[in-house]
Amino acid sequence: MTDATASTRGLRGRAPLEATPGQTIGPFFAFGLQYPKMHEVAFPHSPGAIVLGGTVRDGAGAPIPDACVEIWQVDEHGAIPRARGSRRRDDHTFTGFGRSFTTDEGRFEFWTRNPGPTDGRAPFFAVIIYARGLPDKLHTRIYLPEHPHLLDADPLLGSLTAEERSTLIARRLPDGSLRHDIRLQGEGETVFIRF
Repeated sequence: MTDATASTRGLRGRAPLEATPGQTIGPFFAFGLQYPKMHEVAFPHSPGAIVLGGTVRDGAGAPIPDACVEIWQVDEHGAIPRARGSRRRDDHTFTGFGRSFTTDEGRFEFWTRNPGPTDGRAPFFAVIIYARGLPDKLHTRIYLPEHPHLLDADPLLGSLTAEERSTLIARRLPDGSLRHDIRLQGEGETVFIRF
């Protein structure tokens, strides 16, 4: 009997092991996460393409220079994209997924499209944030500022105070782009969702 077999047998009959916490992300993981055009969910300047951008800040309000922001979304008709190509952009396929590393000023940016309402619900981007010092990734949403009747009927937004709700709704800029800042903690902290 080998040591590996002995240790495996020693675990039989015991309670299952507890799950370990997620690992933090850092600049040393960039080589495994980065790929060309990863922030181009839609081809830049194509019909309907917009920029979604913002800044990720820490509890003191300082920009976080090495966070990773991912978005998942439906298309402009509210349908879930089924096309392949999230990691191999072909300059025309809309995949609904994108990834952006923040700059030294904490800024992230995506070329994408406005998501449409799905089943009569307010359109939003599902967002995941990874950053050094976080024990696990953070989940949140970025809602479009349009469709006030859908925003009012949204179950998540309806469970929040006006101040909390404002941390999830993007601002539409005059050029049609969306601006949304993410605050990891402290005053104006973004509402995060636990899964």
